[in-house]
Amino acid sequence: MAYQEELRYLYGLERFGMIFGLDNVSRLLHLLGDPHLKLKVVHVAGTNGKGSVCTILHSILSQRYRVGIYTSPHLHRFNERIRIGHDEISDQEVVDLTRLLRAKVQQEGEPKHFTFFDFTTAMALYYFTEKEVELAIVEVGLGGRLDSTNVVQPLVVVITNIGHDHMDVLGESIEDIAREKAGVIKE
Repeated sequence: MAYQEELRYLYGLERFGMIFGLDNVSRLLHLLGDPHLKLKVVHVAGTNGKGSVCTILHSILSQRYRVGIYTSPHLHRFNERIRIGHDEISDQEVVDLTRLLRAKVQQEGEPKHFTFFDFTTAMALYYFTEKEVELAIVEVGLGGRLDSTNVVQPLVVVITNIGHDHMDVLGESIEDIAREKAGVIKE
């Protein structure tokens, strides 16, 4: 019951649509103690194949390291988005994390206009820190430069193929789209 209630809350955040930028997710992460700054991350962007690349990297790296993986969208269950090794985040952990973050937001009097992706990204990064993963594989949701996942400081960035997708958001030319996706590259 509690799990379904928290999922309803999370999915209810979709009413805010997509808000591109890092301010909201950064505020959420700050409320959680900036867990993203404590993680070693492989950040995966591109038009197609991101999920496959994440899965392959996760499979290989999990042989030696404790690896978390955050991908989207899920196929069957929300919990698929956040995994460590072969284990999905549990229903109870989803409940606990959602309630923790909701309480932090309410306690700080933060505006309630966080998107579903902002919220779930913050949850995943906090979860990985709490579970002491040695490495986190994080898939970009859309684009790169203004994607909620772009708050991480990656060890490695992987960019798959670049194609004409989401042109209404990322730009009309392949160069514009590539520039947006390359926005995940840090110095």
